[in-house]
Amino acid sequence: MGEKLFEVEDLHVTYRRPGEKAVEAVRGVSFDLHAGETLGIVGESGSGKSTIAKTLMLLQPSSGGVARFRGKNIASFTSSERRQYRRDVQMVFQDAVGSLNPRMTIRQALDEILEKSLGGVQGGQSPQSSPQTPESLLDIVGLSKAVLDQYPRELSGGQCQRASFARALAVNPKVLVADEPVSALDVSVQARILNLMRDLRRELGLAILLIAHDLSVVRNVCDRVCVMHLGLFEDTGPAEDVFDHPQSDYTKNLLAAVPDVQRSLAARAQK
Repeated sequence: MGEKLFEVEDLHVTYRRPGEKAVEAVRGVSFDLHAGETLGIVGESGSGKSTIAKTLMLLQPSSGGVARFRGKNIASFTSSERRQYRRDVQMVFQDAVGSLNPRMTIRQALDEILEKSLGGVQGGQSPQSSPQTPESLLDIVGLSKAVLDQYPRELSGGQCQRASFARALAVNPKVLVADEPVSALDVSVQARILNLMRDLRRELGLAILLIAHDLSVVRNVCDRVCVMHLGLFEDTGPAEDVFDHPQSDYTKNLLAAVPDVQRSLAARAQK
């Protein structure tokens, strides 16, 4: 197993709004994530899984416990450490179209992140600090170069999601946090995106934290799985063990509810 990148211990996250009762969305979960590994956190809407992603991305503060990246508490990062952390840990969002600037072509969106994060792209050349170009990034995610001069509204949902992965890869991250990256896509497109994630992990050595509400999405993509319910982990362990020998009634019920069409998706992603 590769280097331990994330170590999360007894994480709590509470939402507090004036005049409303506090809601504890995450109630003490622990997990780790190693280089080259895909960890799935799966559960129904409102279980707290996306809150974990937001907390790791420093978009939501924790109310207890600790999340460490390479041994250091992410809540104690200095401003320079935060900048480096945002390069090392990138996020891919569920709404691929909405996460891309509608006024920018895909080329402009990729150029922007290369310029701001890696020192600039001039005359069609990448800075010495990165071998990446917009063209090479699209090649990694399997998109035609013709896409570069198109706007998000001109692309399909699957193409936009691949472009989102390309943008995340522009800064050479060590971790991808993918929050429901396929839930808005057709079943056939889902399988292609899941296969892309497997390829990225294998070819680039990325660690991936995959957030999903569908067990079949993570079954053949993840090395380990955490099943989440009401802010807690009901089952954790190697994917094969969790799916073949679930310990909690909640996980058993989720598995029993997986429709045949989603089993077909899992089979396609395995190929």
